[in-house]
Amino acid sequence: MPQIKTVLILCTGNSCRSQMAQALVNHDLGPQVRALSAGTRPQSKVAEGAIAALQQAGIAVEGLYPKDVESVMNESIDLVVTVCDNARESCPIFPRPIPSVHLPFHDPHGEPLESFVRVMNEIRAKLVPEVARRLNVS
Repeated sequence: MPQIKTVLILCTGNSCRSQMAQALVNHDLGPQVRALSAGTRPQSKVAEGAIAALQQAGIAVEGLYPKDVESVMNESIDLVVTVCDNARESCPIFPRPIPSVHLPFHDPHGEPLESFVRVMNEIRAKLVPEVARRLNVS
């Protein structure tokens, strides 16, 4: 049985883009890939627009909550994806070398639901296939 690959999606607040990416990767690529998300400066909760956009698309949102990157440092991570410039610039040094890719997306925080849906669709169209390609899963 093939080993499950783990991707960490990193953002600043871990309240919107990285949470949507985590949910989408787990939905679209699970069980071959396990997605985690974390932030360099996590917010107190996941953005309501992110939750609403995911629910509207039929994607599970249970278990989504902002986490500090320190809480995942000891996970066995196969790929790090940064989704904002700030996270890329302040990406921590992991205990071992980990391949990484930077795929920035607009931050819809504070904007109408349509913005969250647009960003979610961009994440699904760009980030999910890139993770699949880099982790060699179908």
